[in-house]
Amino acid sequence: MDGLFAPLDLYCERTDASFWSEPVNALTNLLFVAAGLYGVLRVRANKTGGFAEALCWWVIVVGLGSLLFHTTAIELTKWADIIPIATLTLALTLFFLHRLAGLGWSKTIVFLIAYFIVTGALTYLLIPQSIWTATNGSIGYLPAGGAFVFCGIVILISGGAGGWYSLACAAIFGFAVYFRTIDPTVCESFPLGTHFLWHSLNAIMLGVALVAVAKYGAQRAAYR
Repeated sequence: MDGLFAPLDLYCERTDASFWSEPVNALTNLLFVAAGLYGVLRVRANKTGGFAEALCWWVIVVGLGSLLFHTTAIELTKWADIIPIATLTLALTLFFLHRLAGLGWSKTIVFLIAYFIVTGALTYLLIPQSIWTATNGSIGYLPAGGAFVFCGIVILISGGAGGWYSLACAAIFGFAVYFRTIDPTVCESFPLGTHFLWHSLNAIMLGVALVAVAKYGAQRAAYR
């Protein structure tokens, strides 16, 4: 049980185990809340439906979970950060393939499972530990970033709308990963670190994704 409450010091900004040792990292999570609330307004205005609105609230949960972790920074609350992000990645991929690409549920599930099994296996089995260390573990986000590329290509090939939004999300995510990667290496010259830019860019990225969700994600009468 003690392990669940063990303090974690993972980011440059944190200097001790106190509650408010990462104020900027913590507060930038409010950008996720703003992105999610904006998405709710767009979804309701466009009458895109319950699934779309659920994704917006999911983005808010991501922000609140990360806020909790970056204030408490213990092993237990780390999962409040990880689980919402992982599940949102799956849900967004599902939505993009089903609603934006117009794939039927059977194809959507097959594409979803095949993509994450293949990219997850390649990432964890083929990439050496030295690269994991050099990237501050950010290489583990490769399947998530690649999912936007994958979805964008599938949407464009299928003739659906919103493919370029998905590719734009991939590009923004790439910059976000860069700033997450360099956070430990800039501490001496820039004690604040760069993890807050990981949060900020991801909030923008999810805002773009939710615009696509609201604009193009209405339930269709028939699927391919």
